Amino acid sequence: MDIFEKVQRYVAMVLLVLMGIVVIAAIAEVAYEIVIGLIEPPGFFLDVRELLEAFGLFLLILIGLELMASIHMYLSDHTIHVEMMFLVALTAVTRKIVILETVETDALLVFGLGFLILALSGGYFLIRKN
Repeated sequence: MDIFEKVQRYVAMVLLVLMGIVVIAAIAEVAYEIVIGLIEPPGFFLDVRELLEAFGLFLLILIGLELMASIHMYLSDHTIHVEMMFLVALTAVTRKIVILETVETDALLVFGLGFLILALSGGYFLIRKN
């Protein structure tokens, strides 16, 4: 293994550890938000804003987990898996749609996100088919 490959491997391992720390911190944040939302009056109820925030955080954690999986695959195979990148991108766009404020959203943004979902889904389908 030459020096460049060793540096790449070291950087990937550092990224994996850092991503793990971020995911653990995000899980703690989700738990905190849910517990505080349930404790505060009126108690045992989360309003719509809090639910959307929790769902957004859940999807953010899933994005982090998918990125960790792609880094792990890179470490084991020494290749970047395009299929995994499509899944990360789809999850990220889905998260954006879930946390989108519908009252303040421009119609062009909604069409753009819809087109992006179609393009990513089509690309993922073509990758899987191949």
